[in-house]
Amino acid sequence: MNREAWSDRVFDTVNKLFLLVVLIAVLYPLVYVVSASISDPVYVNQGKMWLFPRGITFEGYTRVFQNPEIWTGYRNTILYTAGGTLINLLFTIPGAYALSRKDLKGRSVLMGLIVFTMFFGGGLIPTFLLVSGLGMLDTVWALLIPNAVAVYNLIICRTFFQNNIPRELQESAEIDGCSNTMLFLKIVLPLSAPIIAVMGLYYGVAHWNSYFSAIIYIKDRSLYPLQLILREILVQNQMSDTMLMTGDDMEAMAKQARIADIIKYAVMIVSSLPIIIVYPFMQRYFMKGVLIGSVKG
Repeated sequence: MNREAWSDRVFDTVNKLFLLVVLIAVLYPLVYVVSASISDPVYVNQGKMWLFPRGITFEGYTRVFQNPEIWTGYRNTILYTAGGTLINLLFTIPGAYALSRKDLKGRSVLMGLIVFTMFFGGGLIPTFLLVSGLGMLDTVWALLIPNAVAVYNLIICRTFFQNNIPRELQESAEIDGCSNTMLFLKIVLPLSAPIIAVMGLYYGVAHWNSYFSAIIYIKDRSLYPLQLILREILVQNQMSDTMLMTGDDMEAMAKQARIADIIKYAVMIVSSLPIIIVYPFMQRYFMKGVLIGSVKG
């Protein structure tokens, strides 16, 4: 017993040290970005600011919030996230429930065709031509309709319905004269709150972080999501006139570079803040989603 207790203590100690290292590795970049966003860029570029802010300044946030494109991007991203998640749920939840019913004729064939799309697709050009042919280019629908259902999420939902909605409950409702529609609305949906929350989180985070579809389908800058504006600032380094002043001399160019650096960090915080705030309250649903997805059906 003593030897076992000693081995348990060693195991717990090693686990705690490992988790501490992981915590530092994950937490340090977040703290660094927050500190860099309110620090003098001179200290950041010289490596003198490595954890806590130095030369505190809020110029980066001031310039970010003075840029109208940031607010337009915020508005668009909230619209795409809310509307896209609603469309995703309206298609995914009923479709998954239908595929979970053993009395659905051709269920195996339908499921096989759906799973097939996970491994084989037409590619970017045929998809672009399809979206263009449907007249959705440069519209919000180009970001919402093509991604209406994620097959992986559909499989997770189907697995939930198969393992958590008893067939006897459905048969009892049918004996009482309940139609399939009322069965779904009155019995299945109230019992499916956990999976609806999980799917809402999965789809919502995906929409919030999405930018590639906007690059392909959107040309009107008034329809840009926040992540695409962030990409321009971080990757292409395109600063609008409202954020930076132009100058030809070296001193002005150096000042522009310093301001550009601090704006980058400020935009990172501004764009990530909503997800950072929401995640701690919804973490248990992510955990439940992982457990649901681990059950194969």
